[in-house]
Amino acid sequence: MSSFRTKLGDSIHTATPRALRTIWWIFRITAVISFVMFLLKYTGLLIWISALVSPVFLLFGLPGDAAMAYVSGYFINVYSCVAVVSTISLTAREMTILGAMTLAAHAIPVETAVQHKTGSPSWYCVLVRTLGSLALGITLNLLLPGRAEVWTGQTVPLSEIPLIAIQGDFRPMFFEWLLGLLKLSLWMTCLIWLLNVLQRILYEFNLMERISRLFRPLLKVFGLGEKTSFLWIVANVVGLSYGSAVMLDEAERGNLSLREINLLNTHIGISHSNLEDLLLVSALGGVWYVILLSRWILVTILVWMLRFFMYLRV
Repeated sequence: MSSFRTKLGDSIHTATPRALRTIWWIFRITAVISFVMFLLKYTGLLIWISALVSPVFLLFGLPGDAAMAYVSGYFINVYSCVAVVSTISLTAREMTILGAMTLAAHAIPVETAVQHKTGSPSWYCVLVRTLGSLALGITLNLLLPGRAEVWTGQTVPLSEIPLIAIQGDFRPMFFEWLLGLLKLSLWMTCLIWLLNVLQRILYEFNLMERISRLFRPLLKVFGLGEKTSFLWIVANVVGLSYGSAVMLDEAERGNLSLREINLLNTHIGISHSNLEDLLLVSALGGVWYVILLSRWILVTILVWMLRFFMYLRV
């Protein structure tokens, strides 16, 4: 019992400083990006940007209104996308397509920073997730039943949408944003710290090897190395932002090679947070297994293609 307590205490003592440094790093990035997005929403610029890209959404079989939801999710997070979706009417088919696209590419500024710090180039992460998201939208629109030849909904011409259109009183909107940021920070602090402690406990009690062996068959299909199993689990359960401390610690400890990190980031960039976010989108009408399997198929193809290119360069 004393040995158990000692190892547990050592795990907490070792994990806490690292977790707090990562929390502070993530908080600064999140606060800046979140405030910029708040200003875009307050000034109406986000509406104008959404209107600018809305014609492209015909390729995905989505109405122009869905552009606002996608753009919000792309720059902020899945919750902002869900908030917009709740104000418009989408069919199950449309919600499935939008859900797959948003879950593949959301919170790009923050999550790209995390992936970059683990060793993958920022431009690569943004390119893979953005193009992957668009490819999912086009493919699902072609394959899912019920496709309309041409979407006939009405769109407002971009020329009729002002570039700047204040969306309300600054003070209540600002305090609402600030309260949301504080709640997110509290949740983020608790979760990142707990994950970092859990990671240390798994190493301290030699449990990491067992986890790796358990997921070896599935990861082999995905084209990922056995050593990435714990990070794969973390990314799938809580996502990139909340799992950042664990990912950064693994990278800095040298447990993963740059090759393994790039392969993992290719996979989890498009397919992560497959519990909470997937449930949110499903609650709005999206077909969860189509959203999950379509992203798994895409990332499996991408990872094996990357492995092939790496093989040619050797």
